[in-house]
Amino acid sequence: MPEAGGMTDAHTTPGETPTQAADRLLFILAADHRDSLERELYKLTAKPTPQQAARIASDKLLIYRAVLDAAGELPAGVQPGILIDEQYGASAAELAASSGGTVNLSMPLEASGHPFFEFAYGDDWQRHGEFFGTDHSKVLVRDNPGFDPADREKQAETLAGVSAWAESSGHPLILELLVPATDADTAAVGGDSDRYDRESRPGLTVDVMHFLQDHGVSPAFWKIEGLETTDAAQAVARAAVRGGRAAKCIVLGRHAPTDRLDRWLDTAAPVEGFVGFAIGRSIWWDALQGHLDGTLSAGEAQAQIREAYLGFAKDYLRAAGRSGQR
Repeated sequence: MPEAGGMTDAHTTPGETPTQAADRLLFILAADHRDSLERELYKLTAKPTPQQAARIASDKLLIYRAVLDAAGELPAGVQPGILIDEQYGASAAELAASSGGTVNLSMPLEASGHPFFEFAYGDDWQRHGEFFGTDHSKVLVRDNPGFDPADREKQAETLAGVSAWAESSGHPLILELLVPATDADTAAVGGDSDRYDRESRPGLTVDVMHFLQDHGVSPAFWKIEGLETTDAAQAVARAAVRGGRAAKCIVLGRHAPTDRLDRWLDTAAPVEGFVGFAIGRSIWWDALQGHLDGTLSAGEAQAQIREAYLGFAKDYLRAAGRSGQR
C-alpha cells in the first residue's frame, strides 16, 4: 500500500465561510456495498476473478461519474457526496478526494457481511482510514437492545476507539445504524415488518443511540433507517444531540422502493437535525443491472443514475422548504 496522502478539512466553495460549509445539506450517493453486491447483482459464488473485480470497479467509477455530473445541478446549499469502498472504489475515491470539494468523500472502515462490527483491514485499519483524503469515515453498526449483552459491550468498546480516532485524525465519523428485529420484536408485531418499522424500531433506535453514546461513541452523523412519523424523526434528532452533542442525522435508503423512500425523506427533511441522505441501491441498482444485461450502455446507465440521484435530491429540498435555493 502506498504512503498515506494528506488529510483534508471540510471543503468550502469560493466565497463561502466554514460555517456556511458546515450548514450545507449532505446528499450522499452510497456505493460501498461489497459482499451483497458480489452475490446479488453480479451473481458471484466465489472470490471474484481479476476480470470480474475489474468490472465491479468500472461500474463503481460509473457511479462516481454520475454524482459528479449531478453536482452542477444542485444548489449551493447542498454538498454532493459519495460513499465508496477501497476494495472496488479506489479510483473513484482518488477522483473524489482530488475534486476540490465538488464531491465529498466518505469511506467505510468495516468488513462487509458481518453481523457485528469488524475492521475491513484488521489492525491496519487506521492506515487504511487515513490513506485517502476522506472527508468522513463510516462504520456500519447492527445493534438492538435485545442482542447478547457481551456482544454489544464488545462492539461498543471497539466503536468508541474508532470514534476517538475519527475525531482526532480529522475524518469525522458517519455511523450507519441498522436495528434489525429480534425474534421477540418480530413476535410482538405479529411478524409484520412494516409494523416493526413504524411502531418498534424508532424507540429501539433511540435506545441504541443512548447506549452507544454512554459507551463513548460520538459520531458526527447518524445514518438512520427511514422513519414513518415526524414524532419518530424528532426523537432520533433529539437523541443525536443528547447531552450537548452536535451530531446530525441523515436518512439511509435500505434499497427501499422509490415511493417509500420519498415518504421517509418527506418525513425527515423538515425536522431540525436532519441534514440529508445517503441512498445507494435505490439509485443505481437498476441501472447497473441494465448495463450488465446489455440493455443499457455505460453512458445510459450513468445518466439513469444521475437522474435518480437528482430526483431524491429535489424531493428532499422540496420537503425541507429549500427547493427554490440556488
